[in-house]
Amino acid sequence: MQLTAPQAAEHLHKHKQISLHDPEDEASKLDLVEYWRSITKRKWAILALGLVVALLAGVIVFALTPVYRATTTVLIESSKKQVVSIEDVYSGMGQSREYFQTQVEIIKSREVAMRTINALKLWDYPEFDPRTKEKGQWQELQEKLGIAETAEPKDWTTTALADAVYGKFNRQLSIEPVRLSQLAKINFESSSPALSALVANTIANTYIENDLDARYKMTKQASGWLQERLSSLKTKLDESERNLQNYREKAGIVDVKGASQSGAGKQIEEVTQRLVETRLRRAEAENAYNQIKSVGKNGDYSSLPAVVRNNNVSEALKAQGEAERTMSEVAQRYGFEHPKYVAAEANLKSARENVKRQVESVVGSVTREYEVAVGTERALEGTLNSARGSIQSLNRKEFELGVLEREVSSNRQIYDMFMTRAKETNVAGDLQSAVARVVDVAVVPDKPVKPQKAQIIVIAFVLGLFLGVLVALLLDRLDNTIKTTEDVEAKLKTPLLTTLPLLDKRDTDRLSSARLFVDHPESIYSEAIRTARTGVLLSAIDVPNRILLVTSSLPGEGKTTFSINLALAHAQTKRTLLIDADMRRPSIAKGLDLAPGAKGLSNLAAGTAKLDDCLQAVPGSSLSVLSSGPIPPNALEILLSQKFKALLDELATIYEVIVIDSPPVELVSDALVISSYATGVIYTIKAAETPYQLARKGLQRIRRAEGEILGVVLNRFDFKRAEKYHGEYSGYGKYGYGKDGYQGGYGQAQANSLGKDAKKAA
Repeated sequence: MQLTAPQAAEHLHKHKQISLHDPEDEASKLDLVEYWRSITKRKWAILALGLVVALLAGVIVFALTPVYRATTTVLIESSKKQVVSIEDVYSGMGQSREYFQTQVEIIKSREVAMRTINALKLWDYPEFDPRTKEKGQWQELQEKLGIAETAEPKDWTTTALADAVYGKFNRQLSIEPVRLSQLAKINFESSSPALSALVANTIANTYIENDLDARYKMTKQASGWLQERLSSLKTKLDESERNLQNYREKAGIVDVKGASQSGAGKQIEEVTQRLVETRLRRAEAENAYNQIKSVGKNGDYSSLPAVVRNNNVSEALKAQGEAERTMSEVAQRYGFEHPKYVAAEANLKSARENVKRQVESVVGSVTREYEVAVGTERALEGTLNSARGSIQSLNRKEFELGVLEREVSSNRQIYDMFMTRAKETNVAGDLQSAVARVVDVAVVPDKPVKPQKAQIIVIAFVLGLFLGVLVALLLDRLDNTIKTTEDVEAKLKTPLLTTLPLLDKRDTDRLSSARLFVDHPESIYSEAIRTARTGVLLSAIDVPNRILLVTSSLPGEGKTTFSINLALAHAQTKRTLLIDADMRRPSIAKGLDLAPGAKGLSNLAAGTAKLDDCLQAVPGSSLSVLSSGPIPPNALEILLSQKFKALLDELATIYEVIVIDSPPVELVSDALVISSYATGVIYTIKAAETPYQLARKGLQRIRRAEGEILGVVLNRFDFKRAEKYHGEYSGYGKYGYGKDGYQGGYGQAQANSLGKDAKKAA
């Protein structure tokens, strides 16, 4: 589909905005992909580094002395079967894991190690002989050169040799407890297989013998201490028994608990019981006595409870009632003088006197009973107090007696215990059982355990690869050049105008590369120039005349070659002038093989020549070239002059497109001056060589000089390498050209159409 010039301009503008402001495009590429590309880019170097490291590791491990390991397995008896138990003599042989761990540490102790070293005389073996290492190579070299004084030979004693061997011996010894068991493995490593087995077995035997010796010494020490304590305890026991017997005789106590204490106790119990009963009787009698006393001496006692409850009084009252009834019957029948009346009256009188006598008898008995009860109570209280005093005296004596008895009992128990322990210790001295026993003796190993050559080489190879990967990633992180088209927009914040491919070696000379667009119009380079031409035409459609400044950061970035080819491309459709404004190092005339020494810009700006005398034509093209001319001493002053500005204005009226090749921005300020006159600036950078900080600085300087930047040209871009290592996909690199022009990317017809539409719009 054909695009009109405004549509093409709008399409390019949107494409630039998306490239500059769409963060999704930047986020779409994962860091892992970038890392993978960094690795694949240097995969052969990484692989070579891994092989080199593996080779060095192989050389080292094959040069190392092989180390053999022998293992002796011992069973630590945490629960010993003993004929006689003397746990109090020894310090807690527990059943816990702490005891097992303690025994493991004892096996690793210095005492066991030194006894093993001395038993085997390890200093006589070359591997452990410290006398062969008395002088190092550096010391010997210093003595030969006379730098250091000759050291006197050391006087090696047995103790000194053992101390010197201990360090290496301890490093080569390891104890490995077997999980969930009472087994421990004694491992010893040595360059000699026989020595490793010998040392492992000797350590186990030395540990067992050392424990037996320690137990024997403890038994003897405990036995001596017990004998000393027994003599003093026997004397103390005899003294306490004599004191007990003397006190018994002095206090007259035969059987305290059976005789004296039990008799006094029974007496107190009986007296106390009688006293309680007497107090009850006295209380009853006292109550009756108080009632009688309250009635008075001549009062009526017949209603008192004590009187009423008396049987004799009741019988007398009953007889009195019977006499009164008989008297009443006789009085109704007979007269006062009748014998029956007289007899009944005498009987009634006698009954009443009997009642009176009985009441008086009861009152008298209550009074006597009260007095007797009070006397009895007082007597019993006296007896009880006397018995209590006797018991208290006995208790005090028995308390003192109990103290003496307890002292005798305590001394006897201590003495018996020590006597028992002394006998047990004497017996245990002859019945010592070992704390451990060897379950599996060490045998001479037939294979070394170190170095594990294959494993070390593989690990070294992996580490070499890992190191290579780190170096590759680090190099990419440290690489601050522009490597991809995405870097241009991401790091420079400037749109990409076009990407120029890396040229073949036959096209790298100045003459060949300067005329690529004319000589090889079907090449990828020419198509990239057309893309730049189209971008320039679409960037400012309403501007009738364009002054384009081409510059770069440093020399050698391809700005001159691009300027020539861009001018040749514009010359196909527009009146175009190419100006060489690099008056310090001009190169356009040489690149186009023009006449050397011809008049040029310096002459025209100075007014010493006319325009027609300074212009040169390019064979095979309508392009006009204004070379730099003779190199002036004051190039910057010429560019700053009003004559140069007027010259550009005059040339803009003659030519539709003016392409100016200027010096690099970082060397001189010529490009900054010209950028203010130009309608657009094209900045050239060299792919994978130009640091983006330097390019960013040059672009900022041009903007501060009020230059309008059209875009960046990425020169010498290796499409194949970018596609392989950076994921850059391009129609140039992937499809190339066919016999009919483009087969991918922008079509030739579409590019030409855009150019024609832009020309019509202009």
